Amino acid sequence: MNSIENLKEISRVIRKDIVEMLTESASGHPGGSLSIADIMATLYFKEMNIDVKNPKDENRNRFVLSKGHAAPALYSALARKGFFDAKELKTLRKIGSKLQGHPNMNDLPGIDMSTGSLGQGISAAVGMALAGKLDNKSYRTFAVLGDGELEEGQVWEAAMAAAHYKLDNLTIFVDSNGLQIDGDVTNVMNPRPIDKKFEAFGWNVLIIDGHNYEEIIDAIEKARNTKNMPTCIIANTIKGKGVSFMENEAAWHGTAPSKEQCAKALKELGGQE
Repeated sequence: MNSIENLKEISRVIRKDIVEMLTESASGHPGGSLSIADIMATLYFKEMNIDVKNPKDENRNRFVLSKGHAAPALYSALARKGFFDAKELKTLRKIGSKLQGHPNMNDLPGIDMSTGSLGQGISAAVGMALAGKLDNKSYRTFAVLGDGELEEGQVWEAAMAAAHYKLDNLTIFVDSNGLQIDGDVTNVMNPRPIDKKFEAFGWNVLIIDGHNYEEIIDAIEKARNTKNMPTCIIANTIKGKGVSFMENEAAWHGTAPSKEQCAKALKELGGQE
């Protein structure tokens, strides 16, 4: 099992990959990709039961990136885990690449669901978890949503279904960085209080620092031990985490860095190896 120090190093590499990929593609979403790097590192390198040599193993844990525009974080985690050559990361969003702006399960190994239309990913995750229950499988399903994504009504239909079917094999992370493309989530269409809403829908709710590995790991363990209800982990994060000039800036939701900005970001993250 990876130590916390190893997870920190993996997340640093993921963040570097994100910056380099988006600079190369000259388009994409850095802010919300950087904010989930610590969660992705923990899930892929400590928690999830997945096999690079058998990515379709029916007993594997499932993962759905409901906020599909944060695909660079997922692509980096998959590459660094060994699902494909990390050299392919530089092909992000290019014609003919398997790494498009949103995840495509038909093109890339390790992706359990094609996502991009906000709100739909959690519905797919609920379906996967329900299938596991019906088939008496022990696998767990994880999903990552954005707090802005909670403005989609379909999220709450899925949340209602998950509680109704007592899907204790489902754990979702809400990347609560407070910003979306149009600004502060509370000004666009306020989804808060997020915890009270999920509690009202019948979920076990945990609130953590989404950049604190001890809290991430502890929350996953608590979710595993919770019975007869799904768990929502509200991860308070910083949009653009790790790159000072991107942090807490809504403008970096969907703006790629220039080469000069890339160099500055990489220096902050530890430079190029």
